[in-house]
Amino acid sequence: MMNLFSKKSLYGLLLLTVCGLQACSKSDENAESENRFTGPVELPLIRNGANDIFVSHRTTFNGKETKTYSLEYDCSKKHARWVAFKFDSQTGQDNTGRNEDFRPDPSIPAQYQRVQSDFGAKGYDRGHICASEDRVYSVEANQQTFYYSNMSPQRNSFNAGIWVELERAVQNWGRNSGFRDTLYVAKGGTIDNENQILGYISNDRSKPIPKYYYMAVLCNKSNRYKAIGFWFEHKSYSKPYNLHEYAISIDQLETLTGLNFFHNLPDNLENAVEANYDITGWPGL
Repeated sequence: MMNLFSKKSLYGLLLLTVCGLQACSKSDENAESENRFTGPVELPLIRNGANDIFVSHRTTFNGKETKTYSLEYDCSKKHARWVAFKFDSQTGQDNTGRNEDFRPDPSIPAQYQRVQSDFGAKGYDRGHICASEDRVYSVEANQQTFYYSNMSPQRNSFNAGIWVELERAVQNWGRNSGFRDTLYVAKGGTIDNENQILGYISNDRSKPIPKYYYMAVLCNKSNRYKAIGFWFEHKSYSKPYNLHEYAISIDQLETLTGLNFFHNLPDNLENAVEANYDITGWPGL
């Protein structure tokens, strides 16, 4: 039951209070929202369902409030619908390693979060959506990637296989200032439609296992934009992975997921970058 907001809905709609919890701050450090964009470019359109919570996790980095990542969390599914973040001159830095500390997300009520036994004991990895390696510019930001709200039940062969291969490609783009001024990423697993759900942990319908995983990536370099999407079935893949075989346009990805990516871009720019993709513009594919 997705609300039918306009494609250029006001950024104020992000300031949601659901499940009895105010889930985000009114402040936003994103300079783009003060320029020609209507809000943070990385955020898909908020669904704003009755069970949904929007959260932006933040830290202080180099004396400035910095957004680690944002997510839309479905309390009824105990799973994020998507997680979004960006790489830039600050968040694209590599200053720390993996600071592993799996724990509940303090922004989400405990009764709506999965726990450790929902993963390894049931044969699934605690698969990061925003990867640990995506946020290594500070220790605190990296620790925030270990919140259970950022975890998805993934088969190890998928999590440690083709999924991490794509994550590494995206991280290489995100850390390369010669490639990007800003790289915007939205990613997740499918939890909304029954035909896109692989199964349920312990047959508990509040704990779906996504049948598909996706990424939407947008690059800005010198005010030139390009975008690409990826769509994977949640299964084992044989090497070589040939990531380009799973690349699609953002328009195609929106059709598959029912999500509206990069809607805060001006319409003419959004329409242009979402309609097509060019493999040759993305090193490593």
